[in-house]
Amino acid sequence: MNVLIDTNVIIDVMIQREPYFENSKFVLFASERKYINGYVSASSVTDIFYIINKSLKNKKTVCDLLKKHFIGAINIAAVDGDVIFRALNAEWEDFEDCVQYIAGESIFADYIVTRNPKDFVKSNIKIVTPEELLDIIAPE
Repeated sequence: MNVLIDTNVIIDVMIQREPYFENSKFVLFASERKYINGYVSASSVTDIFYIINKSLKNKKTVCDLLKKHFIGAINIAAVDGDVIFRALNAEWEDFEDCVQYIAGESIFADYIVTRNPKDFVKSNIKIVTPEELLDIIAPE
């Protein structure tokens, strides 16, 4: 199952943001253990770096965190000219969310996992919270 992981879920893990940390951590764990094929969009990586570096003000620490949470755990969904062009032509309120959605389409995502489902109301991909995704992939 292909799952696009939204920026907020990754940031929750990297800065251990409560009360979201635990469920978001298990989403990344599920990707690392290959229970899901977890993806993050290439544009999210730059956003994540910017947001975390703004908070920590330490480039080396941020790079180390990205390496820790990405290497071997998450695939990167390309954000190329086609993705940008399609997002620019879509009628979404938020361009960044639309880029995420189009990147999700490009990897044939079964789900987009986010803490903000309302940001994806126009999505044809099933939108779930970290908790909902964990319920879906949890063994019976």
